[in-house]
Parts: sequence; C-alpha cells; structure tokens
Amino acid sequence: MTPKYSLVHLTAADCPPPDFIRLAAKAGFDCVSLRSIPTRMHREEKSVGENITGKMPFALSENPALLRETRRAAKTEGIEIHDTENARIFDGVNVQDYEKDLEAAAELGIHHILTNIWTEDAMFYEDAFGRLCDLGAQYDLSVNLEFVTWSGVKDLNAAVELLRRVNRPNQGIVLDALHFYRSGNTVKDLEGVPKEWFRYVHLCDCPAEIPMEREELIRTGLEERMIPGSGAVDMRAILKQIPHVVRGIEIPNRRMTEQMGMEAYLTKALADTKKYLDDSE
Repeated sequence: MTPKYSLVHLTAADCPPPDFIRLAAKAGFDCVSLRSIPTRMHREEKSVGENITGKMPFALSENPALLRETRRAAKTEGIEIHDTENARIFDGVNVQDYEKDLEAAAELGIHHILTNIWTEDAMFYEDAFGRLCDLGAQYDLSVNLEFVTWSGVKDLNAAVELLRRVNRPNQGIVLDALHFYRSGNTVKDLEGVPKEWFRYVHLCDCPAEIPMEREELIRTGLEERMIPGSGAVDMRAILKQIPHVVRGIEIPNRRMTEQMGMEAYLTKALADTKKYLDDSE
C-alpha cells in the first residue's frame, strides 16, 4: 500500500490552518498534522509553554470562523486532516479542559491527537494520560504520546512503560525521529512494542553530534531540523519496523526557508524524502 505523507504544522508554525492546508497541497502532501490545541494553563504560565514547544498553536475551538475555513480548505484541496496537537500534560492540568478542543478535532474529521509530558510527577502524569485517553474515546480519538528529549518522558522505553501501565485501547505513541535518535534509542528498542500503538511518525534528520545543553536541544529541534536522508538518523530502519504508519514530515529550518521560500523548501523536502525512502513516484 502506498504510504501517506503528512505535513506537520511545526514546519511552518506561523501559518494559519487554512493557508497551511493549501501550502501542503501545493507541495504534494496527502494530509496535514495541525497545531490547534492550546495549552490549557493559566495566562501567566503561557510563556513557559511557548518556550518549551515553540510557537503557540491556533485555537480552532475558540474561533468558529477559522474552524469553518479550515474544514472548507481541506475539502477544496482534497487534503486529509490526519491529526492535531498538542493536549499537553503538565503539573496541575485538568484534562477535561481539553474537551472543547477534542470536540473541534472530531468536527474536522480528525481521529488522532498528540500529547506529551511536561512534569516529572509519574503518578500524576500516568493518571492524567489515562483520563485523557478516556476523554478522547468519547470523540473516537486516539491519544498518542510523543516522547521528547527535553520533557518528562524522554525516550521510547519510558513511553512504552507508561502505556503498559495505563493500558487504554485508544492509546498510542508518536515516534519523532529527532527525539528517537537524540534519546539514544535504537531500532532494537522497537522489537516487542505493539505495532498497533504506532499510527503516524514525525520524520526529520539531524547531525550525528547531539547537543549537550537543554537549551540547544530545544533550539535545534525548533529551528534546525534537516530533510530526511541528509543527516545521521536511519529512518529506513525505523520504518521497516513500523511500515504501516502515516509519514509526517516535521522539518522546521529557519535558514532553509529564508533561502528557498517555504513552498519550494517543502516541495524539495517531500521529493527528497520519497527518494531516500525508495518511495518516489
């Protein structure tokens, strides 16, 4: 079966969802991954979320006109809205506060949402993740945990342990190639992990050298990701273990987009990725 390629919103985080969908269509993508769920935290804490995760997302649940335009753009362009993010779990979060975001996602025909962990309190985030899965199930949504090298759940092994404890039917894992490589995971770590937990991945590349400082991990993760096949990450080996997934391309790179323009950069990225993965049309 021909794999689907999705454009992940962090690649062009400033782009409003309707324009982002049109951009993805022009570059040849099959679907998109949106950033439409704002962190449900107190106003004075917003800057913390922004610093950790990059640009703040577009809150479609709070903007009915933008939601309608997003749905119309997807229909017009023939682009699937595959998933959205990010229902983050942080100290004190009430996951019920995400209900309006999940309802908006379901209205767009989305079936998958992403979460990650921004607390070190394992008992708290285990309970919160389970409750988020239960809430998602009410809207026919899977809840997919992305491990992030500068978060509370930093690698694949910790993510697997959490899912085995929580054990919800709609739980899953998002493997981001950057975090997989920089956390020290190997393809062998994927052996024995239920394949049905993997619905989509985030593909990008990076240099072999791994930054030692947290700030540099964050900066390069948000601004210097590379096109798959141009760095040190063996994504071919990863996808041999989980070949059925939607292939999300997440490659924010300030220098490349300034030099080439976003549409040209994305068109090249998709073509180069397909060539690297032996999936050229």
